[in-house]
Amino acid sequence: MDVGGKKTEQPKPRRGTFSSIPGRFTTVLREDWEEDRSPEEESSHNKTEFFSEFPKTLITSNNSPDIPHGSSINPYKGCEHGCIYCFARPNHSYVDLSPGIDFESKIFIKQNVEEVLIKDLKRRKGKVEPILLGTATDPYQPIERKTGNTRKILKTCLEFGQPVEIITKSSLILKDLDILSEMAKLNLIQVCVSVTTLNKELWSKLEPRTASPNKRMEAIAGLSHAGIPIILMFAPVIPFLNDHEMESIVRLGKENGISFAVMILVRLPYEVAPLFEGWLSEHYPLKKDKVLGLIRDTREGKLYQSDFKQRMTGTGNYADLLRARFRLIRKQTGLTGGPKILETALFHIPEKFQIKTKKGEKTLPGLF
Repeated sequence: MDVGGKKTEQPKPRRGTFSSIPGRFTTVLREDWEEDRSPEEESSHNKTEFFSEFPKTLITSNNSPDIPHGSSINPYKGCEHGCIYCFARPNHSYVDLSPGIDFESKIFIKQNVEEVLIKDLKRRKGKVEPILLGTATDPYQPIERKTGNTRKILKTCLEFGQPVEIITKSSLILKDLDILSEMAKLNLIQVCVSVTTLNKELWSKLEPRTASPNKRMEAIAGLSHAGIPIILMFAPVIPFLNDHEMESIVRLGKENGISFAVMILVRLPYEVAPLFEGWLSEHYPLKKDKVLGLIRDTREGKLYQSDFKQRMTGTGNYADLLRARFRLIRKQTGLTGGPKILETALFHIPEKFQIKTKKGEKTLPGLF
């Protein structure tokens, strides 16, 4: 690019990390030497590649006692948002890819989501409960503009009367207000919007390709205005980086229409820990030891504890103080009522998906 007769370099697209840290199941290690990398190879690290995945089922089951619902859907594998702290990064290890740069630059798009979800819902048995959409990837990451996977899933769930909760940090969700508002009229939807910081400098380093803090608050306001219940997730809480913002974020969320708020302490499983340490060394070297030290204080001397009773909240004096502050700010803002209880009695197999017998009688496939 020429500016005033001088050539300037185009800014590189932001990434959470450029590390190619191997996954824990990798048997062959590859080393990338920065000084030997060609310009073409360097630019390839900034490009996002997409791959097709053809799942046999879309709904996954979960029996973790600290997650409120036992069923979830992830329209994609990997996430271009590039949040350095994302606990889902280690999932890329299962396909022999790096939880570092590969997780945010090699995205798998699940194909035929409508057909697969219809089959899943038709053969569903037992108690109906909400499906959590976006547990290991943001359902509204940039590629959603082209694929519409999340929109297809919501449309199908509306047809079946299937309640859904969504977790996102993207303002792209507003494009589906038409479906979401119809689901809200039937009490079939609740949206959790994650807000980590209001500080634009920290946001640009921590969550490089997500919606800005202002955009997220606009999304909360837009959803609330459409009658959709909103839970604000102050997550993750990171010592010395964003913990001081707790009260201001919750208050601003309340002003924009949230109906409840939750807090989750940062957790660094498997490969996320070294990635986060490297990120701190690059962006906040003077705070690194303090941040990691306080995280260890909440994890019994480690950077991560997988015990269900404390992996979301931590233990110790600092964790106790966070919880006390959060209880107080929820009380001060009137956010003590709890999350919305969604309607489950409307679930049914739409007539067009029922199989007719020779005598014209209808059966519900998979249920009998």
